[in-house]
Amino acid sequence: MSNKNNKSEIDYNSSKDKSINTANEDRRKLLTETPIPKLITKLAIPTIISMLVTAIYNAADTYFVGRISTEATAAVGLVFSVMAIIQAMGFFCGHGSGNYLSRMLGANKEEEAKNMASTGFFIAITIGVILAGIGNFFAEPIAYFIGANDATIKDTVIYMKIIFIGAPFMTGQFVINNQLRFQGNAFYAMIGLMCGAVVNVFLDPLFILVLKWGVAGAALATITGQITSFIVLLIGSMNGKNIRLSIKNIHVNGHYLLEIVNGGAPSLFRQGLAAVSTMLLNNYAGIYGGTAAIAGMSIVTRVMMFVCSALIGFGQGYQPVCSFNYGAGIKKRVKEGYFFCVRWGTVFLTFVAVLCFIFAPEIIRWFRDDDQVVAIGRVALRYQSCVLPLFSVIVMTNMMLQSIGRGVKASIASSSRNGIFFIPLILILPQCLGLLGVEICQTCADVLSFALAIPLARSELKDMN
Repeated sequence: MSNKNNKSEIDYNSSKDKSINTANEDRRKLLTETPIPKLITKLAIPTIISMLVTAIYNAADTYFVGRISTEATAAVGLVFSVMAIIQAMGFFCGHGSGNYLSRMLGANKEEEAKNMASTGFFIAITIGVILAGIGNFFAEPIAYFIGANDATIKDTVIYMKIIFIGAPFMTGQFVINNQLRFQGNAFYAMIGLMCGAVVNVFLDPLFILVLKWGVAGAALATITGQITSFIVLLIGSMNGKNIRLSIKNIHVNGHYLLEIVNGGAPSLFRQGLAAVSTMLLNNYAGIYGGTAAIAGMSIVTRVMMFVCSALIGFGQGYQPVCSFNYGAGIKKRVKEGYFFCVRWGTVFLTFVAVLCFIFAPEIIRWFRDDDQVVAIGRVALRYQSCVLPLFSVIVMTNMMLQSIGRGVKASIASSSRNGIFFIPLILILPQCLGLLGVEICQTCADVLSFALAIPLARSELKDMN
């Protein structure tokens, strides 16, 4: 009887190993042999949808809160910087673990990939719990710090406290989403985010307009959507050929922490500095234009985030191709994919930029029908539309450097737009030009970021020849 059981166990393990090997071979064949245009397009469609869905989370709140008051719209815009910090931690762990596990899969090191997946997820959940505690305990001081005033403080604190409660689910779902993408399974990632977005968009009008819960309703709709995405993504990660998350594979040690920092630091800098820049933008907008300026600039930020999310999703379709092929030593495909994404990204952004420039007043008014808000937002949106096509080179350069493990260069590239250039400019331009300095600050930062991205990309592409 014992021999029979042993034989069954051996047959089961043999079948399991064979299935894993087949899955790895299929993944390798997909990522190293499929023509680049076809492969990136296939992987990018789900990630574009995922990123647009993430943007819808924020745009939906802004739209429906805009039906309440200008003060409520400003409050949601202020808390966006807090959400950016939470997302930064999720992307930090998600991109850091995802980049590494993809390179390990490319190098046929399955066990290393499994350990990193579980470790990255555990760290993200832990960070989310800590943020939730700190955020609720110090809600009012944080609200004043990010730019709230007497007119917006009440709505800002209410909205922010509820958002912080959802922090562990937000960080966790960003990790699973990115890990699935880096395994080449962007479809699962897309489904998870779409489910959350549908819930959020459905609950926003119900909570805000029907039940009259105000900004609290907007926040509850948002975190309910995030929790839904977290659950669906967690279930999706346990299906198909995906790497399973397991407690036994959690190894919080120097090796994995260093790899997460190396691969995730660019995302942390990018998202973290986006939070800092948003805080500064809101503060200076409030100083030079009051609550209407905060609302107007917040709307422009959401619009540009929605537009650029499609480009970022396109680039995320390139990332697993880049990291896997780089790990496999096929650098020609890394280079080919980069130029393919830059070329078509620029074409897309040029088209969108023309539309945004022409219809800027109508776009702002769609969110908030206030003449003063529209007057301020229209100018900022048109300036940013003028340089929007440059964003393709900035984003793709950052993603390539991050995916091939060039942590320092990627961190510099990702820090440029919202940090290295934006922060000095937002401190200087409003002093010289008043409100106009606030409105053109991001435009100037984008031009300088583009100029920096070119030599950073050229140095690595040259080495791939």
